[in-house]
Amino acid sequence: MTNHKRYIELLSPARDYEAAIAAIDCGADALYIGASNFGARRGATNSTDDIARVVDYAHLFGVKVFVTLNTILYERELKDAEALARRLIDIGVDALIVQDMAYREMNLPVELHASTQVNNMTPEGAHFLEESGFSRVILERALSIDEIRAIREATTVDLECFIHGAICVGHSGRCYLSRSQSTRSGNRGECSQPCRLTYDLVTERGEKLISGKHLLSVKDFDLSERIGELIDAGVVSFKIEGRLKDNNYIKNVVSYYRRKIDEALATRPDCRRSSVGRSEIEFEPDPKKSFSRDGGEYMFSGKRAGVASFLTPKAVGEYIGCVATTTKRDFRIAAKRPLTAGDGICVITPEGIVGTNVNRAEGNIIEPNRMDGIKAGMEVYRNYDHRFTQAVERSRTRRAIDTTCQLKLTPEGIAVRYTDIEGFEAEATRSVALDAAKSAEKMRSVAEEQMAKSGDTIFRVTQVEVEGAKWFATAKLLAELRREALSMLAAKRMTRRIEHDIRTDTGEARYPKRRLGADHNVVNSLARRFYTRHGVEHIVDGLDLWASTVGERVMESSYCIRREIGECLKKGTKLRDRLYIEHGRHRYRLDFDCAKCRMSLIDCTLNDNN
Repeated sequence: MTNHKRYIELLSPARDYEAAIAAIDCGADALYIGASNFGARRGATNSTDDIARVVDYAHLFGVKVFVTLNTILYERELKDAEALARRLIDIGVDALIVQDMAYREMNLPVELHASTQVNNMTPEGAHFLEESGFSRVILERALSIDEIRAIREATTVDLECFIHGAICVGHSGRCYLSRSQSTRSGNRGECSQPCRLTYDLVTERGEKLISGKHLLSVKDFDLSERIGELIDAGVVSFKIEGRLKDNNYIKNVVSYYRRKIDEALATRPDCRRSSVGRSEIEFEPDPKKSFSRDGGEYMFSGKRAGVASFLTPKAVGEYIGCVATTTKRDFRIAAKRPLTAGDGICVITPEGIVGTNVNRAEGNIIEPNRMDGIKAGMEVYRNYDHRFTQAVERSRTRRAIDTTCQLKLTPEGIAVRYTDIEGFEAEATRSVALDAAKSAEKMRSVAEEQMAKSGDTIFRVTQVEVEGAKWFATAKLLAELRREALSMLAAKRMTRRIEHDIRTDTGEARYPKRRLGADHNVVNSLARRFYTRHGVEHIVDGLDLWASTVGERVMESSYCIRREIGECLKKGTKLRDRLYIEHGRHRYRLDFDCAKCRMSLIDCTLNDNN
């Protein structure tokens, strides 16, 4: 019978080898990890040897490893990029996540996943990528559930979406804000995150409407309550953001989403997870206790206000309570959640966020490291939970594959066979004369106890069947056979074949546009050849090749400052002036496309001729 089940994947970031192992042990079905170069996070690079170690461990559980080569490539880098891609293929990675279409021209024998940096926002765009040989399309974070459904209806390719973590306020791959303020480009893996800076909002007449606020800093993503809807909409891969995050973040967030996805799968018999092995953790996961900018659902249910964090771009943490009274040294708080010494807290003041540490806590009396700015009536948040962090750091995590054992004892010897949940088998035997056991019942008990042990292996023995308990075998001999058989079983799993969907590009697909502007990021001859083969007639060099971005659109966003401050043009606002945001010498005109409900930033740093 044909298996029509859909395989659902929890996809975790991995900064390095240690983070990768933590993610796998906590339940990830796939990883994305940076190589030594050409990844969109320059701070998260790994050698080919380290990635090979990750692949070896991951494949034991059927966990896939995707490598991020998702920067745009300059002409001089094409040969090195292809050489690196082929080395990664040789060590067995399962896919390459790419932005630059040059990789499509290299005829690489591997799955290619279209990075969110390709700006995957439309059904026609996703359909084109499918037709031109991509195995997966990674969706823009600003899409609504209805827009995701529309893309699913137009395609059959695997769809991947982010469900947790930081959001780029600009549409992925179409943001040049960092490039407009420095030589660092997000398309080159060097974004300086100017969207997290403070800006003034001013009118064309020079009137300052808002001063010194984080006008472009949006809250983090949290779609944990929408997993079922996304599965039903056709998404197969659920991605956690955070290739620069530490191991505690990985352990906590991956463990939490493992539970959420398993809950969704339990009510959907047509779906199953894409890897095997049950994870054992010794803490209660809570993503609110890891770095988070007050997670929300962004534009999941459509364009809306309330998605920005004007006061701070940092993690505020979980709400604790309100300051009741203060002294010079401490304050009393009305809170249900107790604070402890070592916690990190922040207090929201009219001037912004004040952060400090807790030196001493006795009930609701809190003595912080400093009292500066803390007054009665202010709200207190905990952005570092000392006890929880210790619990995560000290907890043992283990992922194990359910396995059964059949042990047969005869006068001529012993045979033991282990069979795992996927049907892999390994058998160890000994030709040795066995005497009759004094007690068959005791022999059976000893045998069951010995053969059920799994030690530090990747297996959990769930059932032991013993045949011939009337013959005696020493516990030492049984342990030797157990270790031998489980070692053989692990070796067999190393050779397991993982299914891939490697596609070719026939060149027959037509790109939806005949002219590509600078925001399509074509900066090398191979990418140019790709688009030309697919019907594009005119291609402008990518903006990263330009000497200046002045006069150009440096960001397009589904986020809108007007909507955020209650001055939406579609709702009859009295504020009709042309608006600008300014930071230091940098100045950007805000353009509003009300038909598409989008905002753009035009670089006016040097002059504004418009």
